Amino acid sequence: MTADQALARLIEGNDRFVRGKARFPTVQKEILAELAKGQQPYATILGCSDSRVPPELVFDAGFGELFIVRVAGNVISAEIMGTLQYAGVHLHTPLYVVMGHRGCGAVGAALEAKDRGKSHPDRIALLLENIYPALESLDLTLQPEALFDAAVEANVRWSMRQVLETPEAKARLAAGTYKLVGAVYDLETGRVRFLS
Repeated sequence: MTADQALARLIEGNDRFVRGKARFPTVQKEILAELAKGQQPYATILGCSDSRVPPELVFDAGFGELFIVRVAGNVISAEIMGTLQYAGVHLHTPLYVVMGHRGCGAVGAALEAKDRGKSHPDRIALLLENIYPALESLDLTLQPEALFDAAVEANVRWSMRQVLETPEAKARLAAGTYKLVGAVYDLETGRVRFLS
């Protein structure tokens, strides 16, 4: 499967999800037994841990189809980067998606800390430090909701940039065996907007 085919499949799955026509198949023992032998997901998705944004459901994907990495704020850390590298080196997924979502609590907390000096417990503060670079070029004159939406998208693009700067991503891009796209999930509608 190519990256473009994988992206089309995600778009189709999300469309079924939004229309209320999701497959959500029951997995038979034979399928589970086959999947136990190994995995060949068609996409790797880095998304937020928010319980309202489960990629498998959002894209109406079955067992073994998606390799999911979830962390608050869909931030990049050494552990996340190692997991993404595993997907590329061992699973050879052709498509990577960094998916944020509207109303992301981690992005909101980063905005509050950066804009209003709000403090957070130590480990949350460390997580938010991964988001701050994404907020540097935001237009702070935007209305609050527009600023929040812009921050979510900027954070997705910041995570994408970090992935694209790795030697593996550069090599796979040059070889044409890899595609990275950004996306933002809308909590109210269920629609995923893929970024240009």
